[in-house]
Amino acid sequence: MANYQLVFSPTGGTQKVADLLAQPLWKDAEEIDLMDQALEEGPVQTFSSEDCCLVAVPSFGGRVPGPARQRLARMHGGKARTILVVVYGNRAYDDTLLELQETLTTAGFQPVAAVAAVAKHSILRQFAAGRPDQMDTQELANFAGDIRRRLEEGTVPVLTLPGKYPYRSYDGLPMKPHSTGGCTGCGQCAKVCPVGAIDPAAPQKVDEEKCITCMACVARCPRKARRVRPLLLFLAGRKMRKACAGRKPNQLF
Repeated sequence: MANYQLVFSPTGGTQKVADLLAQPLWKDAEEIDLMDQALEEGPVQTFSSEDCCLVAVPSFGGRVPGPARQRLARMHGGKARTILVVVYGNRAYDDTLLELQETLTTAGFQPVAAVAAVAKHSILRQFAAGRPDQMDTQELANFAGDIRRRLEEGTVPVLTLPGKYPYRSYDGLPMKPHSTGGCTGCGQCAKVCPVGAIDPAAPQKVDEEKCITCMACVARCPRKARRVRPLLLFLAGRKMRKACAGRKPNQLF
């Protein structure tokens, strides 16, 4: 029996939520970074019914990020009991939980619980600033305790999660991060890009067809030398202001 955390977290918010849930669940777990392109080739990750997994992804336009979905679909779940976690930036998560459930069930995992949690928006950082906060931390810890008890009892509920078919259409965003004059060409952005959209030999160049605007390159640049054009951020912020207003709740299943 082993515990696993499988996390796709470009800017750290999804990882933070995953950690808040995992800490009351188990003392240690093997971490599998779903940002790693190597998961699309080589040996297939295989689990068993004795294993427990926590799978956490952000909601991109109400959907599971394509690279995360593809990497999970390639695994063999082996009926491992699995906690589904979707993190969203205070707008909505739409069909993300349902799509994640379908992806994992098809791959042979056995979903036993699910969480839709709020964290700071990965692009428009003014929305859900400070979340997850102390209230979120306590709520997630309490729910993790409930999950742990059910796992120990062997209770496997049938999950009915929100979402609808066909899934919400999402073709990515027109805004793509670019380097600024402060770029030293260190290549860190290329290392963390989950889709290979940045040339390691020339990190100032971005393949906009590949880029999924995950913002990993912006969040992890040591020189803070990558950004989305400010005008685009301003316009997007105005457009999203109403949808992201107020405190959205975490939802526990």
